[in-house]
Amino acid sequence: MESRRGLAIIDGMNTLTATHHAPAGVPSMSRTVGDMLREWRQRRRMSQLLLASEAEISTRHLSFVESGRALPSREMVMHLAERLEVPLRARNALLVAAGYAPLYRERQLSDPQLGAAREAIDLVLKGHDPYPAVAIDRHWTIVAANNALAPLLTGAKPALLEAPVNALRLSMHPDGIASQIANWHAWRAHLLSRLQRQIDVSADPTLAALHDELAAYPTPPGAEPADDSHASLLEQIAVPLRLRTDLGVLSFFSTTTVFGTPVDVTLSELAIEAFFPADPQTADALRKLADARTPSAANA
Repeated sequence: MESRRGLAIIDGMNTLTATHHAPAGVPSMSRTVGDMLREWRQRRRMSQLLLASEAEISTRHLSFVESGRALPSREMVMHLAERLEVPLRARNALLVAAGYAPLYRERQLSDPQLGAAREAIDLVLKGHDPYPAVAIDRHWTIVAANNALAPLLTGAKPALLEAPVNALRLSMHPDGIASQIANWHAWRAHLLSRLQRQIDVSADPTLAALHDELAAYPTPPGAEPADDSHASLLEQIAVPLRLRTDLGVLSFFSTTTVFGTPVDVTLSELAIEAFFPADPQTADALRKLADARTPSAANA
């Protein structure tokens, strides 16, 4: 019964072919392109001198652009955005603020032109089975997952498993799987630190609000004390996810895969989180869970 419920959960999460409409990210009319470029430069902790040097323009010209005394060309906006490593969504906003049309399209996941990307995501997720993997968007909303994830979520309340499902909220919310995470303090610190780095890069207010929400969640009952004195070899090089299950404590480490050189906003914001067993016991347990999901096991 739990297996069927888990697979139904995964079906509800898989929204790669659903219609989504993401915010266009058009800047406020009160913000000029110069204001926005200055904010990105300061966020990257670059002086005008350093940015001008890397962009091979004069400091005076950059100062005029930031102050609004000079209107940058479309090419100059893109040139500076490249040096500042501005995300594609924000580059469109810079162009609009400067009076130009957006350069990067933001297709819906159901768009036929993203069909090859959807197939690639599906292949990676299915190929990673019997180990869990999820595809997430820029706000950590799960857009697809493989069936190996289902048995790990059976302790979560149904409300948190209704689409759209936020992976971080599901992990840390008291009604999610927080009480199943043995090393909750270390995992919490890891997720909040990673989320903060993402906020620093993207300047996304939705992520900032999510960070504040997650940081306010209480410590779940039974969480291990925060103690690094007996860290395992893996814990000395990466933060594992240690999850309590009916098969014992399963230990995972994860990798993140993104699309290389995307020119579509939606595609640039997708990532695949793949979890690998950190010990032989976890690998064996995941194989047993996979066998339990096969038709032959169900009919035996």
